[in-house]
Amino acid sequence: MTAVPQAPVATDRPAHRDGNVLRWLGAYASSMIGDNVYYIALSWAAVQAGTPSQAGLVMAVSAVPRALLMLGGGVVADRFGPRKVVIGSDAVRCVAVLAVAALLFTASPGLWPLALLAIVFGAVDAVFMPAVGALPARVTSRGQLARVQGMRGLAIRLANVVGAPIGGLCVALGGAAAAFGLAGMLIAVSVPLLVSVRMKDLPADDEVAQRTPWRDLRDGLGYIRRHPVLAPLIVAIALGDLGFVGPLNVGLTLLADQRGWGASGMGWVLAGFGAGAGAAGMLLTVRGRLPHAGRVSALAILAGALAIGSLAYVPTVAAAVGVALLIGLLAGLSGALCGALLQTQADPAYLGRVSSVSGIVSLGLAPLSMPLTAAAIGWWGTGPVFVTSAVVCGLGGVLALSVAPLRRAELPK
Repeated sequence: MTAVPQAPVATDRPAHRDGNVLRWLGAYASSMIGDNVYYIALSWAAVQAGTPSQAGLVMAVSAVPRALLMLGGGVVADRFGPRKVVIGSDAVRCVAVLAVAALLFTASPGLWPLALLAIVFGAVDAVFMPAVGALPARVTSRGQLARVQGMRGLAIRLANVVGAPIGGLCVALGGAAAAFGLAGMLIAVSVPLLVSVRMKDLPADDEVAQRTPWRDLRDGLGYIRRHPVLAPLIVAIALGDLGFVGPLNVGLTLLADQRGWGASGMGWVLAGFGAGAGAAGMLLTVRGRLPHAGRVSALAILAGALAIGSLAYVPTVAAAVGVALLIGLLAGLSGALCGALLQTQADPAYLGRVSSVSGIVSLGLAPLSMPLTAAAIGWWGTGPVFVTSAVVCGLGGVLALSVAPLRRAELPK
């Protein structure tokens, strides 16, 4: 499992026709579907075993180790190689989920194993996510990275659409234990697929053993800070996420409740967003590359920010679905282009650390805006809060247009 198959010399073969990329994508999709089933099983089991507040605590506890350890996870991915880290992470997650499934089949242990599982998942995610971000550059050529980001976006949409219903059906038929078992098996499928993926090795670094992890972390942060494109790009991504996560999660729920759209109306709006994001992923998968990537991503962030601000003022569900479709298209486009720029601008030896810095904002800090968004809507209403969030998001686009190296950044042909 630790031997690294050598990738062949890079060719111009499109990523969606490359068996090596497709095996990686299959592993990623299977793992993400397993994650969705896992979260359904965890939430249901927590609600059944405790009070609603206790269940909420169990669901949130994984965010703590993820936020605290993710910078270190980037160092681990770069020191040991993202392939080994992803395979090891999926193996640990699989064993942990199946162990809890077996425990629930035989007993009713209460909340403690669920909380422990959530903590383990969060800690493993702290190394898994930076490694996942560093993998695409090792499985394909630089010219195919935008297409790979589009394919990755489609895999995420598929996991969200398929995983939740499968998890709910499994809970209904066999309870949380059966759902945990299914999640573990789906995650397990990714391991042999990842073992078969060929990777491009980086040049040997004889000084790795002599450097401390702390020095690697400082070197990575210094590399990002000095880079003319990566530093402003990560800030732009952070602003976009901070302005996006609150309104499109808790904010949408409160908006649907205030307007009387109900759960079905909210579901249609979310479906519109998912369809737009899927269309953006499909566009990049087919095209493979868009010219003027820096400028296009900045304009997409600005246009998406305007759409977010207007969502609170649309009068009907149909209009909200249309706006959500536009938000999904623009957010999917800007997200994929920003991800491709991160992949192509960063030295592959630093990609784990670059991904960890980007991920700690998106996955660690941005979710913290959700309770703040809910509280702010209670004080000032949906309109002002959505507009404020749109301004924060739009600042990312303004920054991207203002910094010349980022504005002129291009994807390789």
